[in-house]
Amino acid sequence: MSIGKKIGVVIRGLIISYAVTGLLLAALALAVYKLKVPESVTDLAIIAIYVAVTFLGAFVVGKKVKEQKFLWDLLLGILYIGIITLAAVLISHTFSIPNTANITTAFLCVGGGLLGGMLS
Repeated sequence: MSIGKKIGVVIRGLIISYAVTGLLLAALALAVYKLKVPESVTDLAIIAIYVAVTFLGAFVVGKKVKEQKFLWDLLLGILYIGIITLAAVLISHTFSIPNTANITTAFLCVGGGLLGGMLS
């Protein structure tokens, strides 16, 4: 498989990841609204969603890309959290030094990508 096709597979994996993220975050928003879920639980649920969807996207990529799966799944995890971070910066119009929670979330997303590659 050529590099161009592998990049296309990674982009498809990202699209799948973001589509599922949207659905799960919408469901979480509904649960927060209806059930009055505390903020601490909501924060953990958001991180769990991020990790689960990077795992899912990487699993899909790993099934399609047979060689150097870890490299492509690592790329998916980095791009996923990088795009979310970029969107947050563009929306807030400020860039602050990331706190430890954001750094931990980034590492968890990359780890979710790598795990998806391992198990695919």
